[in-house]
Amino acid sequence: MTLLKTTLLAGCALATCAMTSLAMAQETTGGAAVTRGAVPAWVQPSEPLPVPPDASGLAFVRQQDTQVHLEAKGQHSYVGHRIKLLNPQALQIGNLAIAWNPEAGAPILHALKVHRGTETIDLANSARFEVLRREDQLEQSMLSGTLTAIYKVPDLRVGDELELAYSVPSSDPTLKDASAGALMLAGTTMPGRYRLAVSWDQGQEPKLRATDDFSAPARRSANSMTVLVDNPPMIAPPADAPPRYGWQRVIEYSDFPSWESVSKRFAPLFADASRLSAGSPLKAEAARIAAAHPDARGRAQAALELVQEQVRYIYVGLDGGNYRPASAEETWERRYGDCKGKTALLMALLSELGVPARAVLVNASAGDDGLETRLPSPGLFDHVLVHAQIGGKTYWLDGTMPGVIEMREAPALPVRWSLPLTMDGSALVKVAQTPAALPDEMGIYDIDARAGFDKPARMTETMVKRGAEGIAQYLQLSALTSDQMTQAFRNAAAGRGQWETIDAVTYRFDRPTQASVLTITGLGKLDWEDEGDGAYQLVLPGGGFSPPSRRARPAGEDAGVPYYTAPAFSCYATTVRLPDETKLANWGFNSVFDTMMFGRLYYRMMERRDDRTIRLVRGSRVERPETDAATAARDNGRIERFDNSKAVISYDPGEVAEPWGNLHPVPATFETDWTTASASCLPRDVGIQP
Repeated sequence: MTLLKTTLLAGCALATCAMTSLAMAQETTGGAAVTRGAVPAWVQPSEPLPVPPDASGLAFVRQQDTQVHLEAKGQHSYVGHRIKLLNPQALQIGNLAIAWNPEAGAPILHALKVHRGTETIDLANSARFEVLRREDQLEQSMLSGTLTAIYKVPDLRVGDELELAYSVPSSDPTLKDASAGALMLAGTTMPGRYRLAVSWDQGQEPKLRATDDFSAPARRSANSMTVLVDNPPMIAPPADAPPRYGWQRVIEYSDFPSWESVSKRFAPLFADASRLSAGSPLKAEAARIAAAHPDARGRAQAALELVQEQVRYIYVGLDGGNYRPASAEETWERRYGDCKGKTALLMALLSELGVPARAVLVNASAGDDGLETRLPSPGLFDHVLVHAQIGGKTYWLDGTMPGVIEMREAPALPVRWSLPLTMDGSALVKVAQTPAALPDEMGIYDIDARAGFDKPARMTETMVKRGAEGIAQYLQLSALTSDQMTQAFRNAAAGRGQWETIDAVTYRFDRPTQASVLTITGLGKLDWEDEGDGAYQLVLPGGGFSPPSRRARPAGEDAGVPYYTAPAFSCYATTVRLPDETKLANWGFNSVFDTMMFGRLYYRMMERRDDRTIRLVRGSRVERPETDAATAARDNGRIERFDNSKAVISYDPGEVAEPWGNLHPVPATFETDWTTASASCLPRDVGIQP
């Protein structure tokens, strides 16, 4: 229901694609980690709301208080609630779990009671919490060190009221007195009373900001900001709005006066971690790289590959490691590290090689739309990588990626903002957003139907993926032998699909275009539709589009909010070599088109050639992710005319088919490498961006 605090660099998200599935580890720790104590003086609990006589649903929240308190040594968090259980499914609320970072301190239980009619059952002293080190993201190779105390309230019944209150020291051991975070009320809540508060000791007042929907209920005092709402209505972001409009019902707080101060605070951590001792073995590694590569770019790429391939990824948040990077030498010695440790290691190597480099924070989980409008907080980032300066250009290097992901002038991940870490402090830097130069997804089909309508066709199907999906496919398939891969696809195709036999399956990762390329060859029976009198039709794979959805919002919503289409670029190409027994003049195809709707380009071109082939290309790219209301209204009126037909080729021995439409040449799938930047996936007047 509420969000207490975000954390920095918790996932280094894309690197987790490389990890195999691991079983969850649970470890019971000794000692009574959950202590008992009185409610702190800084807590201002709300008055419980009376339960209405017609209360229904899962439960009624008589009160839920969430408060963060800032002091000279850091911050504490308090949670207290009293909930009336109205439905058998609400009994699950009695499965209690309190999580905390042991480096910051242990939780204090203030109250645990069951109210049943006029009876109050006090469990605070008798409850025995089982403390687990429960790494719930171990399968992603993430060791956070978080402890979780669990307790199942016994004899809980429908109609009871469950009361719980506890506080937890939540300061980060590295940042200590510097606090930043957010309190958030979910868009959908159970009915009842909710109180969010940020308070502080004298002299510890942070920067504060409440979203517009909290501006009316927010109350300021000399040492707090409080929001108290009863029965909050259900809210949702405007339909089809950009992600930043999902930032709702939030109180932000931050001790950082600017983004420059965040940059300045973190830069020394990475500078210290990347400093090498006189006898460091990494100096020898750098010397070896320098001897093998005469130019700075080659040296930087070799250093990147060393970090990617020789140091496995494990996120380590133990012993204050959530913010503080492990040293380069420690990471190299143990041969594992998270994004922070790998970044420090890479910076150390580049320094030895004379390549200027710095760490840079990003949000790799598509959570940075609108970042520039929020209070400075390191918790808004989840990944760190390296900027290297070579020949007047800035290159992005990510040590958590597999070795095929090279240094590049644009980030491999879709990020909008970055924060370079510098000793003097750097401002947020906007990352240029341009349409993708190469498709994220491709399907390339070569169909040889020369043997005739009633004979299997020899087919080659090539699937191309880039970006996160391409990386995931590389990690999955590159570890298989050719025989293993071929047999796996044969097993999957047995008894279903169009493949009758699969001769071979090959896989490669094309480094120049950063593409994962899977190719299947074999024989398959085409789904020719017999039209009678010797006429046939065939629907080509990947040739059609579903019409876009109408973009509209209910009356009363802000008309100035743009509509959003997530960036994407897909391309499909098919070439059919026509049956020998037929005449070329009797072959035709259906419509071609070139249109733009809601910022997305839709393109289909087909061509009949004298070499007895029919070629198809179908491309689609988002040119403008955000569409204003006027353009959306215009495009709504065009949806009914949208061509959503499948791509169809047809043969009729009794008719001569004449080419029609605004036709352009289409290369055959066997004439060119469709994975390159020169592929004809888009109209000539749009082209591929450099």
